[in-house]
Amino acid sequence: MHLRDMKLEELIRPQGHRCACGREHKIGLKVLRIGSGAVNALPEGLRALGCKKPFVVCDQDTKKAAWHFVQPVLEKAGVTWCLYEIRRRHPEPDEETVGEITMAFDPGCDCILAVGSGVINDCCKVLARAVGRPQLVVGTAPSMDGYASDSSSMILSRTKTTLYNACPQVILADTRIMKDAPMRMLQAGLGDMIAKYVALCEWRMTALINGEYYCEEIAGMMRASLKKIVESAPRMLQRDEEAIGAVAEGLILSGIAMAFAKISRPASGLEHYFSHLWEMFSLDRGLPTELHGIQVGVGTLLCLELYDRIRTLQPKDGELPWDEETWQQEMRRVFGQAAEGLLEKENALWHNNGQGARKARNEKIRANWPALLRIMQEELPQTRFIARLMEDARMPMRPRDLGWTDQDVRDAFCYSRSTRDKYLTSSLLWDMGRMEEMAALLTSEGVTSGK
Repeated sequence: MHLRDMKLEELIRPQGHRCACGREHKIGLKVLRIGSGAVNALPEGLRALGCKKPFVVCDQDTKKAAWHFVQPVLEKAGVTWCLYEIRRRHPEPDEETVGEITMAFDPGCDCILAVGSGVINDCCKVLARAVGRPQLVVGTAPSMDGYASDSSSMILSRTKTTLYNACPQVILADTRIMKDAPMRMLQAGLGDMIAKYVALCEWRMTALINGEYYCEEIAGMMRASLKKIVESAPRMLQRDEEAIGAVAEGLILSGIAMAFAKISRPASGLEHYFSHLWEMFSLDRGLPTELHGIQVGVGTLLCLELYDRIRTLQPKDGELPWDEETWQQEMRRVFGQAAEGLLEKENALWHNNGQGARKARNEKIRANWPALLRIMQEELPQTRFIARLMEDARMPMRPRDLGWTDQDVRDAFCYSRSTRDKYLTSSLLWDMGRMEEMAALLTSEGVTSGK
């Protein structure tokens, strides 16, 4: 049976799945419930882990949203707990938050229970690994795809980075809680899901260009989930529990896909990097950050606009110019205080060194251009379809809707390839010698200007 045809309980079976890609796909998830009343499975989850006293982490908003569901279930089951509410009004996934909950941790607790969404879940993953305890999570919003992933999207030394920990072993997504999440968070979940179109396209292309690992079974599972979510999206605004459950399931499946692949490729591409870099810009400028999924949705529309243009191009032949000194100056301008750390990382990654490697990749792109165009055609939806979907959901669609300028868009696009060791659409265009040309088109004619 294909992964895309399996029920959730089959996907998380302990013995895993031997796949045609040559790998065994396995996840440490023991209990997963999605739907109305899912939180009632909390005692079952604790028993599955052999745990009796959870260290419960929440913030002011998630406590208000979910604790009145969680507390009676724990009391009825005779479970004792230690409850900690993060002090910051709007906590970030950074050293301060992780340090706070780590210092508050009660060693008498035998597990971590995260009550929340992205920030709390990610920080609790780091805490769980640090103190050697298993983690459970009661989700409060279908706003991001990290519930079931084995990684945390964190801010470390003012730089967005991914830390690999372990996925929660119990995930409870109660649609009674999730349907009442702020509309902005519901929109963020949809934004994080439509990103998978671009992510899957990039995954297939980079496998062809760089020979990276790719699994069609995992990709197929993501496509099936995407279809279900797109069909449910119109009812999301009505806070329909079934539609909310479909989005939550898709987001959790994204995390399972990342855990199966042991990389973020099935769920994250350039569209996520627009958001990552805009978050870094906000930190450097002392500005509040927008929800990740909201920015990812805008980044997805930008990427689709890019691909509309990419399909009209041909890779350049011959020597491609490169000025290391100018690039370093621009890195310092773009990233401010975080620049030196990124430059040090870049020297280790060798992204810019060795123009021979760049030339070899460009030759491979040129030789496989028809196949790459076919992948784009097969994986990407029409830009106007996604624009209409976002518009119907009353989501922000333009970078300017979020306060980002054309320069911010150019900077995020051009320097996305210089923040982590991941081959992106921007890396492809750099290898093709088309980056500056595309950056100019993106900001002068594309969705940033509303044309």
